[in-house]
Amino acid sequence: MIIAGLLLSVCIRGIIQASAPFSTPAIDCLDALKGCASDPGCEAAYRVLEYCASEEAVSPLGADIRSECFEAQGSLQQYRPLLSCKCHRGSRLEEACLRIYWNVRFSQGYDDFDSSPYEDFELELVRHIEMSRMASIVAASSLPPNGQNQCLKAAQDCGLYEKCGSLRSEYVLACTKRVIGSDRCNRQKCHRALRRFLERVPEEYSFGVLFCPCTDPLCGERRRKTIVPSCSYEERDGKPNCLSLQSYCLRDELCRSRLADFQHNCQPSSVSPSGCLRESGAVCLKAYAGLIGTIMTPNYVSNSSVEVSQWCNCEGSGNQWQECFRILHMFNNNDCLRNAISALGSLPPRPVESTPPPPPRPSPRIQQEDMNGNALPELSTVSCYCCSMGNTPGYPSTDTNPAEYRTNHGMTH
Repeated sequence: MIIAGLLLSVCIRGIIQASAPFSTPAIDCLDALKGCASDPGCEAAYRVLEYCASEEAVSPLGADIRSECFEAQGSLQQYRPLLSCKCHRGSRLEEACLRIYWNVRFSQGYDDFDSSPYEDFELELVRHIEMSRMASIVAASSLPPNGQNQCLKAAQDCGLYEKCGSLRSEYVLACTKRVIGSDRCNRQKCHRALRRFLERVPEEYSFGVLFCPCTDPLCGERRRKTIVPSCSYEERDGKPNCLSLQSYCLRDELCRSRLADFQHNCQPSSVSPSGCLRESGAVCLKAYAGLIGTIMTPNYVSNSSVEVSQWCNCEGSGNQWQECFRILHMFNNNDCLRNAISALGSLPPRPVESTPPPPPRPSPRIQQEDMNGNALPELSTVSCYCCSMGNTPGYPSTDTNPAEYRTNHGMTH
């Protein structure tokens, strides 16, 4: 039965790749499910998979139930829109869409990242405009004669663009404000505000503050503190094991999807000039930024290099130490990611004389939601950039239920 499930998984991935050419925007999973609902056979098969996924998240399924799950998944091969559907990052219904995406891929497993859950259209757009637009991402990528702190300059440029300055102030406030009666921040609110900033602000500004080039520790410290790591990244009880961190992430649709997107688009290649299998550092940086604001939030490890890593280690990994180091090396030993970050600081500078800020470029779904007033209310502006903060609670062990953990810590998506 296990062999049959693996064969089915391979077959379904082949159908997905054949039915979703890169140049054609994929249908949204929510829309695909609506179409599936008009076919009694498709809807019945999907409901079985929905049950299978929910039960598997609690405990391993028995052989008989798993057999029924594989049978239901096989019957969905006749409904290709549901097999090839994608989701829009940052949309109001993103998590509902992602749940459908992973339900359909029930047999794919938690560690199979052959494709990204997110629409290729957005990433294709970045790829097409990379050569002409990436030069304008950092306000002054090459250091001027006076050796100006480029991260400070990028923050100033962000403040001159109202949307960037407002959303940046929003996440700084969320990440520095302590929970009443506690010396801790609300990490969930901090993460949500960080995601909102990175999803709504054009890359010209968000990438500018994330990947600003530095030649001295003072600049490097500002870059490292951009995401307010004392709340969004670090833990007061030390570093958890990377396997535990990933295990929790993979049981959360949003974190699992952002991690899959990162692994799919930041795969290194020793034969590619860019170091990236998909030949696009811009796509890798976009996927990396998508991880910020999740349980797997990465950050710079020091003030003197562009090396990034998870806040975790491999102590106590036992015979799983190789898998643990694989998780670490996705970030601290990834030539695609390292080259993409380094290349951003070597591009020619953007003209600084009264350059008008570009309009934000969210996906069509996000644009429609903004028009409908679905955006979260803006918080008041914070005059300072980075304040001292309390530490944050640690992540749960691998046997902790994600929903229970979020409830106990006041965390909701």
